[in-house]
Amino acid sequence: YAGSPLRMRMWGVAIGVAITGSFALVATDMLDLSPTVYLQLTWNPFASIIGGLLFGYGMALSGNCGYGALARLGGGDLRAFVIVAVMGVSAYVIISGPLAWLRVLIFPDLPAETLPSLAPLLAGLFGLSVPTTGILIGLILIGAMFVGGEMARAPKELFWATMAGLAVVIGWGGTYWIYSNGFSPIPVESHTYSAPLGDTIFWLMTASGTSLNFGVGSVIGVLAGAFLGSLFKGHFRWEACEDPRELRRQIGGAVLMGFGAVIAFGCSIGQGLSAFSLLYYGAPVTFLGILIGAALGLRQLIAGFSVGA
Repeated sequence: YAGSPLRMRMWGVAIGVAITGSFALVATDMLDLSPTVYLQLTWNPFASIIGGLLFGYGMALSGNCGYGALARLGGGDLRAFVIVAVMGVSAYVIISGPLAWLRVLIFPDLPAETLPSLAPLLAGLFGLSVPTTGILIGLILIGAMFVGGEMARAPKELFWATMAGLAVVIGWGGTYWIYSNGFSPIPVESHTYSAPLGDTIFWLMTASGTSLNFGVGSVIGVLAGAFLGSLFKGHFRWEACEDPRELRRQIGGAVLMGFGAVIAFGCSIGQGLSAFSLLYYGAPVTFLGILIGAALGLRQLIAGFSVGA
């Protein structure tokens, strides 16, 4: 951003903290990888690539991802409300709506015979335990982000990157505890912001017959935190879309993000942090797809796709 790699280093720290913390939970028997949502199904590389490209391209058109739109909505941006609503509905169109059959036909959900995680694979190669392997990878990634010294000179950014990683760890630990000790099992999951947007809309309409889940709580938490933070910093203000072309672009981008996140089994947070924290095979592939899709979308917005551009 603006020629500085600091934000990418922050993302790397967040991923490293999430990996280290998640496998520390595994080491202390506070998390089992087997029932986690990302490691129950066989990895489909085509789904990761296509879903990541769709999501990234839609993110460029909309100017935000699901999480970013929630944060902006909490600060009074009504343009973000459109993104959140459209993305949540479009996600459910392809999860259980009219296009669900097509998704299942093209990208079938198959139970995993072995855990689709790099941790068991590398543990077998190097003769280490799975938790030790994961923790070492996380620590190496964190250390790599400090090369050059820029991260060390940014304590505020380092703090918030660490908090983002810990939020993912808390999600895994909390849902696994309820899964293991609750009266009825729940999905072992952490933060993601695609299907939970649809879950939240559905809960708002049918709360008397629908129970809260982790995803709805995560969405409400981001909204509340963004709202309180904007009030505290004096940044809250109502904003709306003034250009119909911008609104059309944001709606189209939100639809693509909803579809892409479901196909790839996660958004920029779901795959870029939560799935990464378990060293899921698809996480780096989806993340790369999101980056490429976003780059293509930005190129179209800035320069167009004319020959010789």
